[in-house]
Amino acid sequence: MSNERTEIGSLGEFGLIEHLTKNIEIQNASTVLGVGDDAAVIDHFGKQTVISTDLLLEGVHFDLSYTPLKHLGYKSVIVNLSDIYAMNAVPTQITLSLGISNRFSVESLDEFYEGVYAACEKYDVDLIGGDTTSSQKGFIISVTALGEVAPDKFVKRSTAQKGDLLCVSGFLGSAYVGLLFLEREKKIFMESPGVQPDLEGETYVIGKLLKPEARKDVVEFFAKQEITPTAMMDISDGLSSEALHICRQSNLGCVIYEEKLPVADEMKKAAYKFEIDPTACALSGGEDYELLFTIPQSEYDKLVLNEDISVVGYMTEPEAGSHIITKGGSKHALTAQGWNHLK
Repeated sequence: MSNERTEIGSLGEFGLIEHLTKNIEIQNASTVLGVGDDAAVIDHFGKQTVISTDLLLEGVHFDLSYTPLKHLGYKSVIVNLSDIYAMNAVPTQITLSLGISNRFSVESLDEFYEGVYAACEKYDVDLIGGDTTSSQKGFIISVTALGEVAPDKFVKRSTAQKGDLLCVSGFLGSAYVGLLFLEREKKIFMESPGVQPDLEGETYVIGKLLKPEARKDVVEFFAKQEITPTAMMDISDGLSSEALHICRQSNLGCVIYEEKLPVADEMKKAAYKFEIDPTACALSGGEDYELLFTIPQSEYDKLVLNEDISVVGYMTEPEAGSHIITKGGSKHALTAQGWNHLK
């Protein structure tokens, strides 16, 4: 990339939007009209539309001192697509709005959009609109994702049944440990700016934080195996917090087994460097964007076909409450200590 700097003001708002969206190619038949008019037009041909919006604020949800703009663009799309997959739906379009200050150049926004387009391409999603405005301070990102689902095949959080298996995709807790490393290195850098960051060997956990993926593959697996989860949500605030959401909204309790929690070896080793318990990271770490879902026990045989899915417990009657059973066999109430951006 050249070192030229083009001021945003030199393009004007419409010029900027045109510059950032000039190469869009439409992927979905449902996208009738995309960027460039007063509103986009979509037609889902008899399917139901699923919609989700996320707001990401600099200093609350991301830190630009260690987040490359391209990764941030990618992640901004992924966190929204994850919500659509969590409804058992297929994402088809997004809109993207930005609040930007004059500390950003056109080149830096190009970098951000490179990540946005990479995610759109990988997940077959169309960027169909949005807005840009000036922000007094900080970078503000708002993404709305739309998806489609066959009529009434969407999956809610409130429909788990007693006796259902509680399952998760992938590994848990890695993004949180990645954040700990980046925060540690930032602190060292602030104190002694000459010191180069020491992130040797931690590419896995850092990658999980900076470049997460949405579990398109799991939703495709459900369709192929004809599995319909009874309840589902994505894990953005930590497993314990999300499991309690499903319990509360389905009016049930649950039991989770510590020994069943899927944790990556890289995460375990990294957690020990901070002298923290990998189980605590798996239960309370945020931003994994894995899927948490419940299925009837009768579907268990189909699940075993997917090595990327772990059964971590089961749903119980509400009177039993929500518990975790440790490797040592003791029972503790499940508490939500996940991310809380409103603290």
